[in-house]
Amino acid sequence: MKTILVVGGGFAGVRVARDLIARAIPDCEILLVSEESYTTYNPMLPEAVGAAVFPEHVVAPLREVVGIRKRGRFVMGRMLSLDAVRQRITCRTLAGERTFNYDHLVLALGVRARLDLVPGMAEHALPLKTVGDAMHIRNTVLRRLSMIELQDDLARRASLGHFVILGGGFSGVEVAGALVDCLFCMARYYRLVKPRELRVTLLQGADRLLPEMHPALGKAALASLRKRGVDVRLNTRASEIRSDGVMVADGTWLASETVVGTIGTQPNALLASLGLPLDRDRLKVTPELHVEGSETIWAVGDCACVWYGEAGTPHPATAQVAVQQGHQLAANIAAALAGALLTPFRYRHRGSMAAMGHLNGVAEVGGWPFHGFAAWLVWRAYYLMQMPTVGRKLRIFFEWAWGMFFPTDITHLRFTRSRDIMKPPLE
Repeated sequence: MKTILVVGGGFAGVRVARDLIARAIPDCEILLVSEESYTTYNPMLPEAVGAAVFPEHVVAPLREVVGIRKRGRFVMGRMLSLDAVRQRITCRTLAGERTFNYDHLVLALGVRARLDLVPGMAEHALPLKTVGDAMHIRNTVLRRLSMIELQDDLARRASLGHFVILGGGFSGVEVAGALVDCLFCMARYYRLVKPRELRVTLLQGADRLLPEMHPALGKAALASLRKRGVDVRLNTRASEIRSDGVMVADGTWLASETVVGTIGTQPNALLASLGLPLDRDRLKVTPELHVEGSETIWAVGDCACVWYGEAGTPHPATAQVAVQQGHQLAANIAAALAGALLTPFRYRHRGSMAAMGHLNGVAEVGGWPFHGFAAWLVWRAYYLMQMPTVGRKLRIFFEWAWGMFFPTDITHLRFTRSRDIMKPPLE
């Protein structure tokens, strides 16, 4: 019995494990190891911030997604080390440290939020990389509204009601749109908070929003956000973040107690300790997705540096690339086990989409850019189709439909345990 060990439960790792299990390779066990028991649909995190979707809509159980029930095995744990000679890894699991042997190892370790791009960012900015980050930002927004009601000082009220977003890429634009909708809906429940006291500012270092998309869509996003009251500042970078605001590079001071950082990622720190070749801090990978110098170790997703094109450019770290790499890698592993030729990875860009708030979005599909309700609908439909099982799809569809006609949920979820009931409410 051969063991294919997949480490990582993101887009790439899930696709590899799912495809391999679906292939039903004889005398072969698929073992998936991930730090969480669920996979996160990161493009939907901004909507979770704005309470447009429930947290459970942003995640899906790994056992359900990859089809563990049919065949295969899942272990919740964190990879600690690799012994490439003995072909085994050591993980910290719920039962302590465990060692797992493999015949083929797939590393899909992803990236982490980078918090050192701006002085003070690690201490005072709120990253958006996990569903926990999204819920923390949402709860912070609710706390700020409650604090405004208790403040008499006008300057402090203005600071509490000012939300600054760093970055004008997909996440930044989507958070800005979702936050505007969220504040508009929530404010009606806070009688002592005036709508004019709530502001959203987006700082973008480039000369346009969504530089990854068609220029017309960047302009459409800019017009939409500004029309809804977002203060979008292009060619503007933060030079320092403090507990009470943001210092802009041109010397402008923005008083704010809530800064959301959507800029910057960094490789998983584990990569540097594995003894494998690196390129730009990512694993150096062949076109067939082998880690260079090894026939039994493969890498996909954000942790892999795969070059393409005549210019020799690495593939971008996007979900679309990760999914396609995972699909190709599953085919290559099956070919390797059968002694067949491997196929080099070729990325096919199928389009890009971004939601900018309730019923509004931008999309570029098949080279055709469009925006508005149609783009938002396509965006929602695409991610709905990524969800596993018909039952989950239907449940999410009806809850999304409900959210189109009824107010935003303003519940501040703290999950207080009985033993902590006497602690201060804002801890």
